[in-house]
Amino acid sequence: MSFFEDIAAALDRDGIESRVHDETMFVPITADVEIQFVEIDPHLPAANVYIAAADVDEDDEEFEAVLVSVVFSVEDAVNTVSEHVATDQVVTVLRDLHEATDERISDLEFFPDPVNTQLMRAEVGQSAELQVLVEVVDGEPCASVTFVALAESYDDLVDDAIGELWESDGDAELTDEDRARLFETIHAEAVAEAEVLDLGRFADFDRLFDVLSLAADQAEEWEAQLLPVEDGFDEPEVYDIFGRDGLDDELEGLDDVDDDDEEGFDDDFDFDDEDEDNPAAGIDPESQVPLNDEV
Repeated sequence: MSFFEDIAAALDRDGIESRVHDETMFVPITADVEIQFVEIDPHLPAANVYIAAADVDEDDEEFEAVLVSVVFSVEDAVNTVSEHVATDQVVTVLRDLHEATDERISDLEFFPDPVNTQLMRAEVGQSAELQVLVEVVDGEPCASVTFVALAESYDDLVDDAIGELWESDGDAELTDEDRARLFETIHAEAVAEAEVLDLGRFADFDRLFDVLSLAADQAEEWEAQLLPVEDGFDEPEVYDIFGRDGLDDELEGLDDVDDDDEEGFDDDFDFDDEDEDNPAAGIDPESQVPLNDEV
């Protein structure tokens, strides 16, 4: 079998379609994107890997295939296809979140994080956020969901910071990019000190949208319950559950037994040191009843 035939057989086992035309293998990823393997050495074997728009005439002047990697085995080719399929699924979910294409999240306005493009955020409740990180983990696309309850003073801090930044003038005047970057820094610091609820990781994206819908409904209740622990709060020790503190008090009471009581105990059983070796010492012979000898 040729290199392409081996790749096609391996992809078919994974349920992925492919077709070969001349020296190029085409593997559709979506309706708009495909992977192209172009054989460069049938004996090594080796093939260039391109990402291209699907269903485009090669004579089209706007057609352009982008070289992304080179594979030297069937395993490399299958892994490359799997990675691009997973990446496309990540992009699709991010787009669905941003555009709220699913009715279950129609009330949520997700926006991309300016630093991490795979992180989407949406404001919920009074002063909280839903954060969804969509990424490829061990070759599989998945989404990690986090509920972040910001401090009550967060809005005031942001308003003050925005006022100072936008009122800056003269040599200290900042560009819009600088202001946006500083705002994100303030937000990141607030999130670092916020109360966080981990909602889990999901490979089933249909379930993901169910979870996000529920989280939006529960946001205010979660905010009320995620209260920061006060500095003066006395947390009970584990041993208190079993009454250990009371046991310690009793043990201390035993250690404080009066020494006089111990001495009185010794007086009641006072023996002469000199008689210790003779069990009969101290017995009065006159007080004993004589024994009659019998013949």
